Amino acid sequence: MSKIPVTVNGAEKLRAELHNLKTVERPRAIAAIAEARSHGDLSENAEYDAAKERQGFVEGRIKEIESKLANAQIIDPKLLDADGRCVFGATLDLEDQETGLGVSYQIVGEDEADIKEGKISINSPIARALIGKFAGDIAEVQAPGGVREYEIIEVRYE
Repeated sequence: MSKIPVTVNGAEKLRAELHNLKTVERPRAIAAIAEARSHGDLSENAEYDAAKERQGFVEGRIKEIESKLANAQIIDPKLLDADGRCVFGATLDLEDQETGLGVSYQIVGEDEADIKEGKISINSPIARALIGKFAGDIAEVQAPGGVREYEIIEVRYE
């Protein structure tokens, strides 16, 4: 598996989720299975089936996070020296050329992406259009409604 880019904050969130899964969710699932077993016949025990399904989900997520952390390339945007270029971890102030509205996005890994927080995945069409560009450049983004143009106002590494 190749290295997965992750910001420092993204890695911390993954570690916190992993800790919660191992210390809270896993014991909770085990207790739910034990409780359901105490009810008797397992062949028609919906509680037991649900508890086993939950345990399977928790164990799968633990393995997934452990794999991601093992293959993570943790990038601290504050330590980047990209000479004003749009790179992974950078925060960009953009202006929509059609509407004149301003927006800020940080380019992050897939697990960290949350448009409500202004974090876009490195694999998103807008991030792919912005990577490598500088402040003052215009990026053309293929959106569902057609091509949109954004001017890069400022590139920050925070």
